Amino acid sequence: MAQEGLNRVMLLGNLGADPELRFTQGGQGVLHIRMATTESYFDKTANERKERTDWHNVTVWGKRGEALAKILTKGSTIFVEGSIRTSSYVNREGQKVYKTEINANNIILTGGKGGSPRHAEDPADSYDRTDAPASGAEPFDTGGAEPFAPAGPPARTGGGGYGPPAGRTGPPHQGQR
Repeated sequence: MAQEGLNRVMLLGNLGADPELRFTQGGQGVLHIRMATTESYFDKTANERKERTDWHNVTVWGKRGEALAKILTKGSTIFVEGSIRTSSYVNREGQKVYKTEINANNIILTGGKGGSPRHAEDPADSYDRTDAPASGAEPFDTGGAEPFAPAGPPARTGGGGYGPPAGRTGPPHQGQR
C-alpha cells in the first residue's frame, strides 16, 4: 500500500479577469478563475526591489461556484485553499498538452478590488478626515452596523459550574444541592 501524501495549496491574490461560469452536461456549475499572485524580492545584482507575478487557473465546482460567479469580478482579492490537479489532452494539432489548475474547496473574500475594502471612486465610501480620532488611528468601519458592546460578565452558575444557570427554576440536577 502506498503512503498517503498531502496536496494542499493556499493562494492570496487578485483576479486577472472576470470569472467564467459554465455547466457540465449533467447541469453542475463549474467556475473558472484566472488569479494572479505577486511577490516582491530584492535583486542584489541590480540593487533594486523587483516583483514577480505568477498566474493560476482556479476551478470551483457546484453551487459555491455559481454563487461566487455573481460576486467576483476582475481585480477582486481572494484567498483560495484547495489542491493541485494536472490533466492532459490532445489539441487540434495532435500534440499532448498538460494543464495544471487549483481545485478550490475553500474561498475567502478578503476585500474589494486591489485588496482594499473601500473604493475611493465611490463617493458613498468616502469620509471626512476631520472625523478621525485624535490619537491618529483610523476610524473603525462598522459597515453601518452598531458597534458590539459586551453586556457585562457572563452569568455564574451555582456549584462551580455544575448546576443550572442563575435564576433557573425546576428540579435540581445531579450534583446540585
